[in-house]
Amino acid sequence: MRLTTKGRYAVTAMLDLALHPEQGPVSLSDISERQGISLSYLEQLFSKLRRVSLVKSVRGPGGGYQLGRSIDDIFVAQIMDAVNEVIDATGCKKSADCKNGVTCLTHYLWCDLSDQIHDFLSKISLGDLMRQHDEQNNKTEQRIDSQLFTIPTSEMIG
Repeated sequence: MRLTTKGRYAVTAMLDLALHPEQGPVSLSDISERQGISLSYLEQLFSKLRRVSLVKSVRGPGGGYQLGRSIDDIFVAQIMDAVNEVIDATGCKKSADCKNGVTCLTHYLWCDLSDQIHDFLSKISLGDLMRQHDEQNNKTEQRIDSQLFTIPTSEMIG
């Protein structure tokens, strides 16, 4: 099973949007620059995200996009579904015609796995991802701070 860039980019762009609420509406060109995602690709993704009210657009000078709901009410699976990212571990796209029109022995295993992955992503909100991001940044900052105050052993001996 493989996720396409469509799903990955949509989640990344939504998280970027969530991480920059203080600046008001965020332009897609800002997200494009920060995340290295093509502006035209972001426009396509955000058109789909807007249709299902995950984002709302603000027109005019200083316009851009804002989240359509609270960070704790937007889930990764909703983002993936909005951009038509199919989570499918089967080889037959769940059509059950795996082997010349016949369902293969492991078809239902892979269908169940696909459903489990979707259920898992349905429980992870943008808020969860932001808190995880903040936690990782704090750990990195703490590591850097502790390295700044560490005196190498060779300097202590001399």
